[in-house]
Amino acid sequence: MGTDDLLTIVECGDPILRRPADPIDPADLASDEMQHLIGQMRATMEAAPGVGLAAPQVGRSIQLAVLADGPERWGQLTEEERSARQRSALAFTVLVNPVAHPIDEGADRVSFFEGCLSVPGLMGVVARHRAVRVAALDADGQPLDRVFSGWAARIVQHELDHLSGRLYLDQVETRSLSSSVNYARYWAGRPPSEAAVALGFTLD
Repeated sequence: MGTDDLLTIVECGDPILRRPADPIDPADLASDEMQHLIGQMRATMEAAPGVGLAAPQVGRSIQLAVLADGPERWGQLTEEERSARQRSALAFTVLVNPVAHPIDEGADRVSFFEGCLSVPGLMGVVARHRAVRVAALDADGQPLDRVFSGWAARIVQHELDHLSGRLYLDQVETRSLSSSVNYARYWAGRPPSEAAVALGFTLD
């Protein structure tokens, strides 16, 4: 796909980001329109660049999200940082009408900085479940039942929040909020515990 296929990413303040998205009729997945949208969302996510994109972020209030992660998105992360985040390659994945359940019963949550393509210029610390089980349909309408763990679980939870009308800002440690410039200056490459001490918040 070319640049003409890239979609405009909706930013916070647009009402579409604040309402639950509608389920997709599985029969519609095979349509040229839906398959083209999935391709456009993948291209838009990769161009941003990002590791996930939900349909409401491109102005479509439907239960559809795309995910992917890999070395090309890891930037300057050291091996130690990737290990701390449990961040590994995630092949391109399509989730349709997804439902997620934590498999740690709420006790095992981890906190890291994250950002959002719909909230440009900011980063903040969010506590997420370390692992989630997701039931969904894939791009072909086939059932998917999969456990995502580590950073992939964070990506999934972030994108499924979008499908429920939520942003990471709703659960961010507000005192952790940093401009992208200051995140790079002060906190990139450092554990969130150091930011918690310096900025005055408590980690989950």
